[in-house]
Amino acid sequence: MPHALVLGAGIMGLSAAWGLSRAGWSVTVVEQDDLPNPRGASVDEHRLIRHAYGAQRGYMRMVDEAYAAWELLWADLGARHYVPTGVLALGDAAGGWLAESRAALSGDGHDFTDLDAAELESRFPMLRAAGVGDAFHMTRGGVLLARPVVAALAAHLARRGVTFRPARAREADPARAALVLEDGTTLGADLLVIAAGPWAPRFLPALEGRVTASRQIVVYLEAPAAQRAAWAAAPMLLDLSAAGGFYAVPPVAGTALKIGDHRFSLHGDPDGPREATPEEAEAILALAWPRLRGADGYRVLGARACFYDVEPQERFLLEPLGDRALVMSGFSGHGFKFGPLLGLAVGSEERRRRAAWAAGAEGVAPFMEPSHGSA
Repeated sequence: MPHALVLGAGIMGLSAAWGLSRAGWSVTVVEQDDLPNPRGASVDEHRLIRHAYGAQRGYMRMVDEAYAAWELLWADLGARHYVPTGVLALGDAAGGWLAESRAALSGDGHDFTDLDAAELESRFPMLRAAGVGDAFHMTRGGVLLARPVVAALAAHLARRGVTFRPARAREADPARAALVLEDGTTLGADLLVIAAGPWAPRFLPALEGRVTASRQIVVYLEAPAAQRAAWAAAPMLLDLSAAGGFYAVPPVAGTALKIGDHRFSLHGDPDGPREATPEEAEAILALAWPRLRGADGYRVLGARACFYDVEPQERFLLEPLGDRALVMSGFSGHGFKFGPLLGLAVGSEERRRRAAWAAGAEGVAPFMEPSHGSA
């Protein structure tokens, strides 16, 4: 039985282990922190899945494949850590990302509904339409419950016989498919998968400049009583503006309302503290307050930092490193939705030929048969 060594137990590392295990490999996962890793880019309350992708038609089309991969994972886990919410996209002017999304969605037959200001406030009374120049709603899309997903996947892999090695790696040797741990131990395998998130450039100097660690702040809120029912039934919100915009995740499955920043900070040390400063939290909330009705009544429950591994064009790296290693990186805050799909690709014989597909290139053959279910 061939043996694979996976560095990192976030959604990408665990998904790679899942795909390889399903394909008949024995797998060892090396992770420096607890599972789920509280410092991992993929461990938070939520991650989003939606078809609207601006002009990036390759990724829009991969979303159907991603739904199919999630269906396989839900079957393996015996549970669905997903809440369908739909998607509401807003812009402060016509054109740009919303217009590009419309063109791509229409071209592939995806349904959406355009909204004017009156319709927006009528359907979503927790929002103010002032300053909104464009809006559309999609019924398909939803919230992946990230922390339960990662925890359940790790437990499932352990039951499948995947070995978890709690250790901090010091050096990666792609040519030998090996890792050197901090205590000097060397681990070797037939295949090495480096899925170390924002830490990846430390092991692969060639990634410097291609992948940048980016400290991102999210803020958790409690809505005022008058707005809670509207938020409980709300779609995910993507608000794109000249100022950079924000996203909002409704309070699903016992989680809090969350506000995050679309912009990348492109700085920070992933080994540094994860507490957000009041100034960092207020900078995010300043983007959202003008859009929220009764903004003075919202209560801040907390704020924290996570780290993305950002590629300049937000294109994923699923690339061979010689004949015996592979890197998964550059997921730029939008990779979680594709985790199981990319994991299945790593477990396939096509893994070394999938770089262009993973980078969202148009015209590339899909990896698997898309699903049109609800996921």
